[in-house]
Amino acid sequence: MPAGQLLVRCNNRRTTRCAACAEVYRRDTFQLITSGLRGGKGVPEQVGTHPRVFATLTAPSFGPVHNRPTGPAGTVRPCRCGVRHDQNAPALGTPLDPDTYDYDAAVLWNAHAGPLWQRFSIYLRREVAKRAGLSQRRFRQHARVSFAKVAEYQKRGAVHFHAVIRLDGPGGGDTPPPPWATAELLTDAIRAAAAKVRVDGPVIDGRAHTFTFGRQLDVRTIRSADFNGGQEVTERAVASYIAKYATKGAETATGALDRPLKFVAELARLDISDHARRMIRTAWALGARKDLEHLRLRAWAHMLGFRGHFSTKSRRYSTTLGALRDARAEWRRAQAAAAAPERESEDTTYVLAHWVFAGTGLSDAEAWLAASLEPAPGTEGEPFHA
Repeated sequence: MPAGQLLVRCNNRRTTRCAACAEVYRRDTFQLITSGLRGGKGVPEQVGTHPRVFATLTAPSFGPVHNRPTGPAGTVRPCRCGVRHDQNAPALGTPLDPDTYDYDAAVLWNAHAGPLWQRFSIYLRREVAKRAGLSQRRFRQHARVSFAKVAEYQKRGAVHFHAVIRLDGPGGGDTPPPPWATAELLTDAIRAAAAKVRVDGPVIDGRAHTFTFGRQLDVRTIRSADFNGGQEVTERAVASYIAKYATKGAETATGALDRPLKFVAELARLDISDHARRMIRTAWALGARKDLEHLRLRAWAHMLGFRGHFSTKSRRYSTTLGALRDARAEWRRAQAAAAAPERESEDTTYVLAHWVFAGTGLSDAEAWLAASLEPAPGTEGEPFHA
């Protein structure tokens, strides 16, 4: 390169760490979700006719927090503190009484959210089979549950999950589901599985913790854009919503912290809320316990205890991020070859003798160039095709 340095992608998915790489990740996630909703990228278009729902599973309450309760016609009612909070009010999600808020349970719930989802996916298959009158073994011969999910932090710092869940035939999206497979049956099975799932946690100071999902459960049937009358959830809206949260971390709740802490004293100079600070201190304190070392709470204190993957999918849901990256790399090689066809016949060997890490980020000139190449306003959300 002219400056004597080679720019390479850092591949960090967080917007706060690298906006450029996060945008690529977001658009790839959009394509991954979309291909599982209406086909493409190696997935047959018939998946658009399979029963599909958009489900949101939340954490339970750890104490009353400031919120914006809504009344009829979407009117905002006063919070329990007596104030009608603005949508961006800093108080939203913070405890009404921090001294009685169960910070231990909140951090430990985040730490067990991944296993809780995994167990939910097992229970869901059981509940679908039960409603179909099938045993677990026979269910695999008739249908399959496919999903893609993303984790999001609420303002109170608790993780919740958004998921696209689909009923397929035994071969996944390539095979049609049986006649009994409906969105209503899938919705009922999701509600039953979410109510039953339990994960046993540690005993802290004589108190045994058991983790469940919260009572707030939202399940909506996904319709195609042709049926969108302002009421139904469309495929594009679902894919965009999930892709947006795939590039976010705990900074949604903490405000600024997006990397691990080396020392808890670092919190003193960070611009974060008192609530986030107490969540992190709680994770740090719990991480010192020998009986909790398997949770690695100090390593994940900046994530408020959550150490799971932010976006996951079942094997047969759709294409993979790796396949999208490979397709993009192949397309770029083809573009380069088309631009300079004479190079294809050259028998050249490049010898790379020495590489030295130069740093991260862009120089002032590179930052100016990158800013000048940003998409025009209103086109940022357009899907990216590999």
